[in-house]
Amino acid sequence: MLCHISWTSLICLLINITDDGLQLYRRSTTNLLAFADQNHYSSLHAKASSQIAISRAQSQAWATKTSISLRGRNRAHSEHDIKIITWNYNHNSVLNFKANVYNTTKNKISTVPSIIIPLTVCKSSISLPLEALIIKTTDVILKHTIEPICNFTERSDFCDVKGSIRIDSSSSKVFIVSSEINALGVENSSWNIKAYARKDDRTAMSTVKGWSVRLVNNNSQAVPQCTESHNVPAVLFSAGAYSGNHFHAFTDIIVPLYSTARSFNGEVKLLISDQPSWWMKKFEILMRALSKYEVVNIDKRRGVDCFPSVVVGLKRLTKKELHVDPSISGYSMKDFREFLRSSYSLKKASAIKIKDAQKKRPRLLIIARKKSRAFTNVGDIARMAKKLGFNVVVAEADANLSGFAKIINSCDVVLGVHGAGLTNILFLPENAILIQVVPFGGVEWVSKHFFEEPSKQMNIRYLEYKIKVEESTLIQQYPTDHEVLRDPRVIQKQGWLAFKSIYLDKQNVKLDLNRFRSTLLKAIELLHESS
Repeated sequence: MLCHISWTSLICLLINITDDGLQLYRRSTTNLLAFADQNHYSSLHAKASSQIAISRAQSQAWATKTSISLRGRNRAHSEHDIKIITWNYNHNSVLNFKANVYNTTKNKISTVPSIIIPLTVCKSSISLPLEALIIKTTDVILKHTIEPICNFTERSDFCDVKGSIRIDSSSSKVFIVSSEINALGVENSSWNIKAYARKDDRTAMSTVKGWSVRLVNNNSQAVPQCTESHNVPAVLFSAGAYSGNHFHAFTDIIVPLYSTARSFNGEVKLLISDQPSWWMKKFEILMRALSKYEVVNIDKRRGVDCFPSVVVGLKRLTKKELHVDPSISGYSMKDFREFLRSSYSLKKASAIKIKDAQKKRPRLLIIARKKSRAFTNVGDIARMAKKLGFNVVVAEADANLSGFAKIINSCDVVLGVHGAGLTNILFLPENAILIQVVPFGGVEWVSKHFFEEPSKQMNIRYLEYKIKVEESTLIQQYPTDHEVLRDPRVIQKQGWLAFKSIYLDKQNVKLDLNRFRSTLLKAIELLHESS
């Protein structure tokens, strides 16, 4: 049965009752649709709460994803709850919802013979009008039939689309072709996706190629013809922006790519946009571990590639760094670290357990740096560590990721000044120890966010050593009363670039050995405790 309701001159509501449930479509920018049973409720109130906040400046994105909870007292003085989920387009709004009506007193589903559906704008807690169209139905569970196509999260935008998907790389467009588009009235709806998982960083995103994801009817002249068809899904992502930084390559690309692609068990094609010339040389092992197929530089493709499903963008829901969210794919950081060990054939699964009579020494890696934040007395640090009972290795991370992964995996303790090189703790064995040296100048927050918090998810024990101003080479560059030394907050207020240019780019470290000695002793103590 198809009904047409005139609520205002600007709003068109179509109600389509099928065996699958109740589907509603309306052409407007109104945010919410609420419904209630007039026969059962003497009063009813609705409260809308935003689940995902989307900027209205994103004209090609969904405006909101909203949840409404309705509660009312019926004439028999028992309460019922109804919950609705809506997804809204910017201009064309498609609403599909799931509603559960249940008796909270008896804790079971109630039979409601009639449901009233008034259209109303719910921006806060309101009272619903009782006049509306009454639809006779015995269904108390209404199923939504269309899932959201694109998701706009705190850290990334991505579209997970299935069906007849066509990618025209020459125009940077992804077409979702369907015969049902006209019925829903959403043809030519589109979303602009930048497939790099750091969306709040304007500098990074300004260099990332945008892809237009478009809904089109299969009879539309806009649909390009396939020049090559593929029988496996694809994941399209950007390897641009900050990928040249080892930390960002993992936290913005490799880790979310794992969360997005691992569940395909290799039966997926990786389509890389903004691909640097060095990318495959550095990350080929990981790309081949995620996909059984040749990696595609999608920007260089000519023609139209067709797939049964495509994920455009990477699934990264929060701002946590080096974080695997089990809610995305069911995988955890433990799974990711096992994936790395398998991919690079790393032998050591757990750090050493020191026993009193044991002659074997724990292995300490000191991460060297050539440019900034380098240890200026690395030789003295190594000699002291050996006297305390460590076997010491000094090495610097380079483009040979496989070789460095094996070095760091062979160690029980890693020591380094805050920087991208510490990202390699991903390859450490379980229960290993990270000693992060925090430079002078207020670097504590970024040190905690980038490495301290992620290390806990990796089952790596964390120690921290904050240097004093006397241990910083900045005292050789500025007079003692300069604001750089006297009050770093002055520089911090000038913005990230000003802060970075001094405290991260100009500073090296000379550890006070007497002061630092206790940190190394604490590491040995922890290795004893693990036994």
